Amino acid sequence: MPLRLGVNVDHVATLRQSRRTQYPDPVQAAAMAELAGADQITVHLREDRRHVQERDVEILRRTVQTRLNLEMAASLELARFAAALRPDVCTLVPERRQELTTEGGLDLIAQRHSVGEVVRALRGAGIAISVFIDPEPAQLEEARRLGVEAVELHTGRYAEAPRGGEAGELARLADAAAAGAKLGLAVAAGHGLHYGNTAPVAAVPQLEELNIGHAIVARAVLVGMERAVREMKRLMERARP
Repeated sequence: MPLRLGVNVDHVATLRQSRRTQYPDPVQAAAMAELAGADQITVHLREDRRHVQERDVEILRRTVQTRLNLEMAASLELARFAAALRPDVCTLVPERRQELTTEGGLDLIAQRHSVGEVVRALRGAGIAISVFIDPEPAQLEEARRLGVEAVELHTGRYAEAPRGGEAGELARLADAAAAGAKLGLAVAAGHGLHYGNTAPVAAVPQLEELNIGHAIVARAVLVGMERAVREMKRLMERARP
């Protein structure tokens, strides 16, 4: 199974918003990523609008040639925005205003009612839905119960594991990917992946997609977006048996 690369362009917008300029433009970055072989553009419209803005997402919807994955909190307000925009997929993620970045997966069990409302709203608009969850059997079962098409497994614990602890976290990811596929879910993964730790995750056969942002944007600062994306694509391709 070919492994898709979703390039998250949020941190291009982070650099722009740090000075409130009009550059660098995440829309231009997305176009360059697609030229280099990205299979999807991922963008997170946060409730506090700390980086990506509505206008960015609206332009991306018109210009993205592959797939547009809109990450968003499980909010009915954002669901209404998504229904009007109609991205190819919406990924529901947890969100806290004080966090630097997403700190874990969405707890589908604890937030069953609120997440269910948003899922129904997006489904009514004909939008495919994914949920960003920790690699846990109970969360996978709840995702199936909700009727979403896909899950994205949170790879943060793997990425942040101390030396020697990666193997256990990788095994947990692999088990969750296999379980998700068995449940009939499309399985993606992401968070904290970079050029030094992505290959073992990319080798998990049930994974269909990796979403990577910060590492690619950081590499692009030094070598350019097209080269940064091509290097990650090559790394992922070589990791597959």
